[in-house]
Amino acid sequence: MKKFIFLIGLLLTAFSFSAQIVKPVKWTSRVENLGNNELRLVFEATIEPDWHVYSQYTPDGGPLPLEAIFTDEKGNYERIGKLTESQTRRQYNDIFEVDELFFENKATLTQKVRIVNPDFRNLKVRLEYQVCKEVCINDKASFDFAVPKMETVAAKPAVAVEKPSGTEPAGASTTVPDTLDSADLSLVPENEPPTTRASSAISTDTENRSLWGIFIIAFLSGFAALLTPCVFPLIPMTVSFFTKTSKTRAAGVRNAITYGISIIVIYVVLGSLVTAIFGADALNALATDVWFNLIFFVLLVVFAVSFLGAFEIMLPNSWASKVDKQADRGGIVGILFMALALAIVSFSCTGPIVGTLLFEAASQGGIGPIVGMLGFSLALALPFMLFAMFPGWLNSLPRSGGWLNTVKVSLGFLELALAFKFLSNADLVLQLHLLEREVFIAIWIAIFGTWTLYLFGKIRTPHDSDLPFLSVGRLLLGVLTLTFTIYLIPGLWGAPLKLISAFPPPMEYSESPLGVGGSAAAFEGELPKGAKRAHNMIVFLDYEDGLAYAKETGKPAMLDFTGYACVNCRKMENNVWTRPDVFEVLKNDLVIISLYVDDKRKLPGNEQFISDLTGEKIETTGDKWTDFMLSRYNTNTQPLYVLVDPDGNDISETTISYVGADEYLAWLRKGLNRFKNRG
Repeated sequence: MKKFIFLIGLLLTAFSFSAQIVKPVKWTSRVENLGNNELRLVFEATIEPDWHVYSQYTPDGGPLPLEAIFTDEKGNYERIGKLTESQTRRQYNDIFEVDELFFENKATLTQKVRIVNPDFRNLKVRLEYQVCKEVCINDKASFDFAVPKMETVAAKPAVAVEKPSGTEPAGASTTVPDTLDSADLSLVPENEPPTTRASSAISTDTENRSLWGIFIIAFLSGFAALLTPCVFPLIPMTVSFFTKTSKTRAAGVRNAITYGISIIVIYVVLGSLVTAIFGADALNALATDVWFNLIFFVLLVVFAVSFLGAFEIMLPNSWASKVDKQADRGGIVGILFMALALAIVSFSCTGPIVGTLLFEAASQGGIGPIVGMLGFSLALALPFMLFAMFPGWLNSLPRSGGWLNTVKVSLGFLELALAFKFLSNADLVLQLHLLEREVFIAIWIAIFGTWTLYLFGKIRTPHDSDLPFLSVGRLLLGVLTLTFTIYLIPGLWGAPLKLISAFPPPMEYSESPLGVGGSAAAFEGELPKGAKRAHNMIVFLDYEDGLAYAKETGKPAMLDFTGYACVNCRKMENNVWTRPDVFEVLKNDLVIISLYVDDKRKLPGNEQFISDLTGEKIETTGDKWTDFMLSRYNTNTQPLYVLVDPDGNDISETTISYVGADEYLAWLRKGLNRFKNRG
C-alpha cells in the first residue's frame, strides 16, 4: 500500500510539473557604489523548499554548475576578483560519482567591478544555473545595470529604490547610493524560460561523512608510508635514541610523545598552508579543471616510476643538514626539528603519498587538506609514541629487508593505477573518447596483472633483493591482486564492475556501450541516419531523423527530453527502462528519439534563429530542443516523455516524467493502444 501511494505521488508530481513552466527560484538584486569607480553587484536568490541550485564550483561530470556571463566587458569595465558565493552544501552523487555543491533556501552571489570607460552606462549580466527537486531545470536570469556617472566616487550606504510597476518581476529591487537619482541606476532582472537537468537528494550530514572518509583513507595511507624503506627503519632508531638519552623512562616517553605530536603539527600545518594559500573554493575548482587533472596525471606517473625504482625523489641534502643541526639544540625545539628532519629525509617515500592525499582532499574543498594531513600524520606518529611507551614491543618488529622495497614497489603500482583516473577525468570533460571504458579497464588489467607477477617473483625491480621463497604475506597479497585482475577482465565485455564503479568511465562512454557481441553485433552496420546504440536498442538523437525512421517502420515514436547530466534520466534508464516488460515495449514497439537539452554543440549558422517564445537567439542543439519543449509542451522539466505518431502528432493524453516502472508501462501501453485504434 505504501509503495502504491508513493508511486501515485510521483505520478501526480510529474503531472503537475508537466502542466506548467516551473520557476522555483526568485532573484532580487542590488548594486552598491564603492567609490573609486568601483561597484559591487549583489545577486540574491530565494529558493523554494526542497529545491537546490548548484554552485559554480560543482565538479564537471555532475550537475550543471552556475555560470555568470558578463557581456561587453572589454574596454568598459574589469572584474575585481572572482564571483563569490554564500555557503553551500556538499552531496555525493552515486550516479555521476562526484561531490555536488549546491545552495538551498537562499543564495547570495557578489561581484566587484571597476568601471574603466566613463561613458559606459549599461552593464549586462546573465546567470545560468541548474535547480533540482524530483526533476531539474536549467534556468537563466538576466540583469541590466544602468551604470551611474563615475564623478561620485565616495562609497556611501546603499538605498533600495523600487522601480515603477511593470519594469521588473515581483520581488526584484534595485539599490543605489543615496546621492543618486533613481533614474541614474536601474536594474531589471528577467527570468527566462529554463531548460532541465537533474541530480540527487540532500543529506545534511554528507559533508561530515566525506571528511571522515578523507580521514580514514589518509590514516591508512599513513600506515602504508610507515612500511616503506625511508620510514620503517627509523622507528627503532628514533625510539632507542629517546629511551637511551633520557634520564628517566618517563622523560623518554614524554620526549617520544612530543616527537609524535611534532610530526602531526608539521603535516597539519602543511595542510593548513595549502588551504590558506589556494582557498577551499580554488582547490575544488582546480580539482575539476582539465589541465590540473592532466598535470596531476603526469605527477602521479612520475611518483609511480620513482616508487618502482627508476630514480629517487629527494629534497636537497642541505635542508636535512641544516635541520639536523637545529635538532642538536635539545628540548622541545630540538625535538620539533627532529620531526622536521624525519619529514625531509623520508620525503622520497612519503612525498608521493602526501601529494596524492592533498589533491584528493582538495577535491572535497573546505578543510579537507587539513583533515587529510591530520589522519596521515597521526598514523605516522603513533608507532613512535607507542613503542616509546612500550619499548619491549620493538623486539616484535620484523627486521628491515627486501620486504620494505616490496611495499614501496606495490605503492608504485597503486599510484600508477590511480594516475589514469585523473587522465580519464580530463578525457571525459573534453569528450575526446581517447580513454574509453574498455581502454581504461585494459590498462588496469595490465597494471594489476604485472603487480601480481611481481609479487609472485616473476618480475624484479632495480632495488629488489634475492627472493629464495615467497613469504606468506607476499603470497596472500599476490592472490588478492590476481583475484582482482581476473575480476576486471569481464569488464572488457560490458560487466558493470560495481567494486570500482567510481574509477572507470561510465558504461555509455565506451567503444561498445551495449557490450561485445550479442545484440550489439546485430546493430553493427545497420544503424539508420542520426541513430546510435544505447540501452541495448536503437536511439535517435535528432527529431527529424527519428520521425523519418518511424514513417519507414510504421511505428510511433517516443520523445525523450533528456540531458547528459540528468541524474533522474539515468535512474529512469537504468531502473525503469531495463525492466523486461518495459524494455520489450521500448525496443520493439517504439522509435526512441532522445533530445538532449544540455547539448552544447553549436548549430550551423543557417540553423540558428530567434525564439518566438523567449526572444532569445537559439545557438546550440540543446537550446533548439529546449525551445521545442517549451513552445510545444509548456514545460521545462526533465526527464519528459511524449508519444507521437510518425507525423509528429501527439498520441499520448499526457506527458510523463520521473515515475515508477508500473506507471510508466501503463502510460506506454495506453499510448500505443490509442495509436492502434486511431481512425
